Amino acid sequence: MIVRFFIRVVFAVVFIGMAWHATAAEILTPAKQAYITDFESGKVLFAKDAEVPMKPASMAKIMTVFIVFQRVADGSLQLDDKFLVSEKAWRKGGSRSFVEVGSRVSVSDLLHGVIVQSGNDAAIVLAEGIAGTEQAFAEEMNFWAEKLGMTQTNFRNATGWPDPDLQTSAKDLNILTIELIKRFPVDSYPDLYPMFAKLEFTYNKISQPNRNPLVYGTKGADGLKTGHTEESGYGLVGSAVRNGQRVVMVLNGMDSAKQRSTESRRLIDLIFREYKSYEFFRQGQPVDQANVWLGTAPQVDLVLDAPLKMVLSRKDRQAMEISLQWLDPVPAPIRAGDQIGTLVVILPDEVTKMPLRAAQNVDTLGLFNRIGAAVKYLIFGASTPQNSAQ
Repeated sequence: MIVRFFIRVVFAVVFIGMAWHATAAEILTPAKQAYITDFESGKVLFAKDAEVPMKPASMAKIMTVFIVFQRVADGSLQLDDKFLVSEKAWRKGGSRSFVEVGSRVSVSDLLHGVIVQSGNDAAIVLAEGIAGTEQAFAEEMNFWAEKLGMTQTNFRNATGWPDPDLQTSAKDLNILTIELIKRFPVDSYPDLYPMFAKLEFTYNKISQPNRNPLVYGTKGADGLKTGHTEESGYGLVGSAVRNGQRVVMVLNGMDSAKQRSTESRRLIDLIFREYKSYEFFRQGQPVDQANVWLGTAPQVDLVLDAPLKMVLSRKDRQAMEISLQWLDPVPAPIRAGDQIGTLVVILPDEVTKMPLRAAQNVDTLGLFNRIGAAVKYLIFGASTPQNSAQ
């Protein structure tokens, strides 16, 4: 048996003799904290002081909404259930939904009040209706924060109202947002997450617009929440989907509502232009074929354990190489799932290796057929399959 180390470059982008080359976009922002990720892969696309403690302001209400969504999902709460408006909730200052003291308001209306109108009063009504007191509800918020891995977060109330001990980070709010979107997909809970994209909500004959600037004309934007206090500055948690790719963005510490609106739109567009999701091989798709030594089939398909999908910048996409490596021919018998070789992805700052596995069983030839096949191979060699991708 003659064994050779077989290496095939399946995909490579190389510009030879050309002066032009791709350069990465320079991403700068006046936001004091920023954290932008690809939703599916979790890849960090941009970060600036993302783990530095900061004040969340009304972006803390995302956790309030998360807990209510969780109760609706587990069946312990219905959207048409009603909660009593306490005097504490009614008297709360800041942004309001204008619920009336002593009235009973549906969970659906309260959620719309929190999500669209950023109502502090609605948030407190929900907190008291679920946990008895806002303080007890804050303890549940912190329970979930710890469970989700929000290591820089300490909630003190349901609203994000200023408190010396209230803190979070841009990364932690990103973690929370991703978990909320994953736990409550639209196809399973059509009445929940889509609330974030509503342009206005009317309660008690008072209409208020959504405070999130992204939902007004930014392609694919479907949430989530703004925040502002004198201490925190202007912040925003946003999400958008384009061509099946979702990006989640957290910004904080901007100087004005106008800057927040302009910067959030600019950054989301820039990120989508610079980073795209590429699928090179689907689940079960043969990546290539290896020659088989003395087997009942001349070749065996090579497959990956999972689809090969990557989120890449323009620069990395143009510089990447994918190569396949195995000892050829592969001796029979072969069982489906056996590792035959390795797929190697080479990027400027990263090398990733993935096992190539046999897609089928290939048994060993009988004695006389083995002799004939061996002689034929030694005389004529094995035909090399054409590249499966270019």
